[in-house]
Amino acid sequence: MKFIDEARIEVHAGKGGNGAVSFRREKYVPRGGPDGGNGGRGGSVYAIADRNINTLIDYRFQRVYRAKDGEPGRGSQCNGRSAEDIYLRMPVGTVITDLTTGELIADLSEHDQVALLAKGGEGGLGNEHFKSSTNRAPRQFTPGQPGESRSLYLELKVLADVGLLGMPNAGKSTFIRAVSAARPKVADYPFTTLQPNLGVVRVDTDRSFVVADIPGLIEGAAEGAGLGHQFLRHLARTRLLLHLVDIAPLDPETDPVREAHAIVNELRKYDEALYRKPRWLVLNKIDMLPPEDREAKVAEFLRRFEWQGPWFTISALTGEGCRELCFAIMDHLEKQQ
Repeated sequence: MKFIDEARIEVHAGKGGNGAVSFRREKYVPRGGPDGGNGGRGGSVYAIADRNINTLIDYRFQRVYRAKDGEPGRGSQCNGRSAEDIYLRMPVGTVITDLTTGELIADLSEHDQVALLAKGGEGGLGNEHFKSSTNRAPRQFTPGQPGESRSLYLELKVLADVGLLGMPNAGKSTFIRAVSAARPKVADYPFTTLQPNLGVVRVDTDRSFVVADIPGLIEGAAEGAGLGHQFLRHLARTRLLLHLVDIAPLDPETDPVREAHAIVNELRKYDEALYRKPRWLVLNKIDMLPPEDREAKVAEFLRRFEWQGPWFTISALTGEGCRELCFAIMDHLEKQQ
């Protein structure tokens, strides 16, 4: 199934039914009085979070959702039937915003969470409602209220504990394959990852965390180079970022330090809050370096990159260092709880 993480839709709640003007007409009841019933309520439109859905593809093709109107009131004090509400099932992690005002309508962060998108109109009052000791034969009624209409922007932000950052071919997909059951595409060319992938990393029987792999960034992503920034939104909910760097690029002209700085700069251009999230440096493909040169190569990178935070060396291909990294991540996440 194609991964769709944004959509624009219109929701229209139903109009309330009109109140009725009616008088009781029966044999031997010469002055039955008013008996017009109230109109029914119009249907509302709700969103409900469903953890069994992982894409907004349904809303890319069907964009208009209308609830039915309430039925009008009738005689004999019969109220009109209220219309059924509409429930739109959306992935957990969907953020719903009003396109006109920019108002945040809902952030569906939990399974079965329900949010009102458009409220149905209230039904009108029939003339039976207006009778009194001084107004024995009222002919007043009120019409049903119109339902709300909104244009909405749906944005899916996947729920993960750890997010992977890095240039294309930094080894992010290989890493997530090595530590979880996820099987993203892996190849020896850039941009093999075209959509976010989630993997569950189990470090013990009852200890696990979720890691998100997004398509790689390149310098100039803020201006739309490569795949741009469109997938960085999926790192907004993470509690820890792993910055993967290819420490042993095949191209001798490639400078790992320059590429690492480019990723940090693009992250800051996109969102200052995301830039300030806890971030660890992970130097990947350590197996590509001769054992006797590894320590010097890593020390040189750390000195030039001027990195002061936590750092790890791994080989996602062979699994070297991955177990230790996963246990360190789990300990960090448990301390944050």
